[in-house]
Amino acid sequence: MLIHVLFAIYVLAASIIFALLEVQIEGGQGWATGLPTWRLENRWTRLFFGGRPLTGYHLYVHLLMLYALGLARPSWAIELRLLAFLMLFFIIEDFLWFLFNPRFGLARFRREHVWWHAHVWWWIMPRDYWLFFPLGVVFYVLSWNLH
Repeated sequence: MLIHVLFAIYVLAASIIFALLEVQIEGGQGWATGLPTWRLENRWTRLFFGGRPLTGYHLYVHLLMLYALGLARPSWAIELRLLAFLMLFFIIEDFLWFLFNPRFGLARFRREHVWWHAHVWWWIMPRDYWLFFPLGVVFYVLSWNLH
C-alpha cells in the first residue's frame, strides 16, 4: 500500500514542479504560443497532439521525460508503470498549469479561454483528461498485476 501512496506523491510532486516551471516559461500563453520555437502542423501532428501543432518546446520536453524515465530496467511491468506515470504526470501538470498561472486560474479553465484545448473540450475539461487519466490508472494497476 505504501508503494502506491509514494507513487501518487511522486507523480503529484513532479507535476507541481513542472507546472510551476512551465508557468514561468510560457507565462499566460499556453501551448508555447509566445516562445521562439518551431511549429509543425499537419494531419499527423493533429492526430498525435490533439489538434495542436507539434512545437520544438513540446517535442524536447517529451523526449527529456522519456529519456529520464528510460533508465529503469526494462520489463512489461516497468514499461506500463512508466506509461502510467507519463499519462498521469502530463494530465495533472496540465491542469495545475491553469491553477498556478496568474493569467488563468480555475475561473478561466473554460473552453472559451483555452484555444489549444477548445476543439476537444468535453463538458468541464479537455478530452485528454477524460481519456488519459483513467488509462494511466489502468496501466498502473496492470503494472502491478504483471509484477
